[in-house]
Formats: sequence, structure tokens, C-alpha cells
Amino acid sequence: MTDTETRSPEIQLAVGVLAGLRQDLFTDAFAYRPLRPMRTDGPLTRRLPGRIRARAGWTPHAVVLGLALFTLLLAANGTVDFDGPLSLLTGLISAGVVTMTLVRPVGAWWASMVATPVVGLVDRGSGAWPWSDSAFLAHLVVLTVVAARSRPRTAAWMWAGTALYGFLAGTVLGPAGFYGSDTAFMLFLSAVALLVTTTVQVRREAHREVTAQQTVTAIERDRRTLLEERTTIARELHDVVAHHMSVVAIQAEAAPYRVTDPPPELTRSFEVIRENAVAALTELRRVLGVVRAEDYEAPDAPQPTLAALEGLLTNVREAGLTVEKTVTGAVRELPQGVELSAYRIIQEALSNTLRHAPGSQARVEIGYVLGGLGLRVVNGPPQGLAKPSPSSQLRSGSGHPIPGAGHGITGMQERVTMLNGEITTGSTEDGGYEIAAFIPVQRPARESE
Repeated sequence: MTDTETRSPEIQLAVGVLAGLRQDLFTDAFAYRPLRPMRTDGPLTRRLPGRIRARAGWTPHAVVLGLALFTLLLAANGTVDFDGPLSLLTGLISAGVVTMTLVRPVGAWWASMVATPVVGLVDRGSGAWPWSDSAFLAHLVVLTVVAARSRPRTAAWMWAGTALYGFLAGTVLGPAGFYGSDTAFMLFLSAVALLVTTTVQVRREAHREVTAQQTVTAIERDRRTLLEERTTIARELHDVVAHHMSVVAIQAEAAPYRVTDPPPELTRSFEVIRENAVAALTELRRVLGVVRAEDYEAPDAPQPTLAALEGLLTNVREAGLTVEKTVTGAVRELPQGVELSAYRIIQEALSNTLRHAPGSQARVEIGYVLGGLGLRVVNGPPQGLAKPSPSSQLRSGSGHPIPGAGHGITGMQERVTMLNGEITTGSTEDGGYEIAAFIPVQRPARESE
């Protein structure tokens, strides 16, 4: 057993307390730690004019320097029975200790503890011990500022050190000629100041942690939404690609039987094609099985294409949305992945219109151009509440609810990006919304010859 394991809990507690004391008050006590400007995005500073707001961050520095000046004036104007230079000297010592909190907070407390008896012995006119008027104010300010700039444990150690010094100075080190000790008053005021400062600091730190946690949660939520959309797209593409790979395998297996006495090389080539198609299909199903949910069921019907768009528009109109469709260019059959993505984009755009712009009018534009497919869905501003209807829920061509509802824009962007396309979304001048996308489509080799 190690030495730490054999120690009693009391000894371990004492060792931990002494380690905390050494870390808070002795380790790098005079390290250079300049006070940073405060943030100016609060509820009050945010309303300030530009120039004043830019300088408002230095408010804590101005307050500390103002208190240091007040300490100097308190020493210079106090009732003293010695010459003016000594009064100025005690004031400068107290003001310097207060100013030191801006750059070396813990060191300022040690400096205040050392300067307090010096100032008290010099300033005999105040009659108080161990703190004169200027030293009393300076030490109280130092405790408050250091508590605001450090952890609550450090503030507790400093208060305990102040109490110990006050007790020793009042009972053992008190010189003749002083009629009373102001230690109790110092401990009471400093305890109140430290309690208020520590409470504000703890609440501020808790608010900062909650804000940071909310930010992390929002980022994780967006990341999870993105992964869900990609998983949905992967499932749909699996159904498309698996169908084509199955056709390739079947055609490659049947091709040699359609030719009388095919050459061995041709037969072997078709066998290689079939083997590769089956291997690719097996690997595709294995990889896609990782992203499938346990309750996922493959659709019974083929994935929808633009040919099934009229059924979607009919369903939308029954839900109370006026929608028009315009098709330009020569309608032709596109790759099934492009057809599926185009259908889903239009579907989600109309679903968003039903949710966010009830009673408006929508227009769907489909453009078949030489280099690909252009889509544009635009709706006007909301005009009222949509009538609830049992058929108002849009459904896909397979009979399942719309995939990705609630994360529509993310899903659209993922689909278009997957196909190397471009998409823009944004509000229109009349208060509506517009979604425009272009999906490039390569011409078949047969057409390009």
C-alpha cells in the first residue's frame, strides 16, 4: 500500500487544505496578471453610444484607480500629528497597494498585510490599531478586488489571514498609545464585501457555464440533425443503387445465353461483371446496414420520381395550399438519384410552406436544361391559418411520412451538395420565401456522340 492510502482521512484533509493554501497564496503570488477590460455586450453597456461603449470596458480600472486616489486623499486630510510628507507617504503606500491589484492581485494582499503595520505605526493620530483610516480602506478594497479576480477559496484564505493578523496585532503586537482595535469592524465589513463579491462571481460563472453548455448542445443538435439527414439520404440511395446493381448482375448473367456460341472471353467478361456487381451490392448492403435504424423498414414501392409530382401537388392542394407548376425545357428521364432528390426538395419546400406560410400561394418551377435540372419553389407571405385535414400530411411515394421534417433546409443542402449542385434559400421582398437549386446532370455517352 502507498503512503497516501495508509493516511487517515483527517491527515488527508489537512494535507489537502495546506496544499490549497500554498497554491492560492504562495505559488506565484506575485505573478503578473493584468486586469482585462470587461465585456461591453451586457444589457446596459449595449445601449451606450459607440465611443462611450468602446471605453466602457475600462470601467473596473477607473473604479480601482478612483479608490486609490480616495485612499491617498484620506491619508493626506486625516487628523495626524506629524509633518505633511509623512502623511503623503502613508497615503502613497496605501494607494500603491490598491493600484497593485490591477496587475498582481495576490501580491497586493501580501503587500497590504506588510504595509498595514507600517502605516499604523506612522499614523498615530488616528488612534486605531492595527488599521489606520487609509490602511483600513486600502485593505478592504484589496480584499474585494482580489476576491472578484480569484476563486472563492482564495478569498476565504485571505479573510482568514486578515483575521489571524488582526488577532495577533490586537493582543500581542499592539503598541502603547492606541485605545482600541478595529479588527472586528474590518472582519465584519470584509466578510460582507467578500460574500457579495463571491456570490456575484459564482452566479456569473454559473451563467457562463450554462451558456457554454447551451452552445455545445446546439452544436451537437445541429451535428446530429446533419447525420440524421445524411442517414436518410443514404437509405434512399441504397434503394436506388441496389436496384440498378441488381439489374446489372441479372443482365450480365443472362447476356451469354442470348448469343449463339459466345466466345469464352465474352462469357468470362460477363461473369466478371456479374461477380463485381454482386460483390458491390453485398458491400453496399453491409455498409448501409450500419446506418439503418433498428425499426427501419425498406419501402415496398419504388422511390418517387418527378413523374409522381402531380400526386404530391394534389395532396398539397387538399391541405389548403394553392400551388402552380411550371415545366420548361424538354422533359426527359434523368438518373434516379437526381429524380429522387428533386422530388424530395420540392416535397420539403411545400411542406415548409404549409407549416410556416398557411394560406399563401406557391409556385413550383422545373427547368430541364442542357447541363442539368433547375428547381425553384417560391411562396408568398402567410395569409391566415390553414384548415386541418386528415390528408394534410404530405406523404412520400412509398406511403411513409416526409423524411426529415423539421430539418428541411439541412436535408435540401445535403442532397444538392451530394450531387455537386447549388442551392440558395432566402426571403423574398414581399415577405415570402424562395428556394432555388440546380443539379448538374451529365449527358449519356450515347447522346454526346
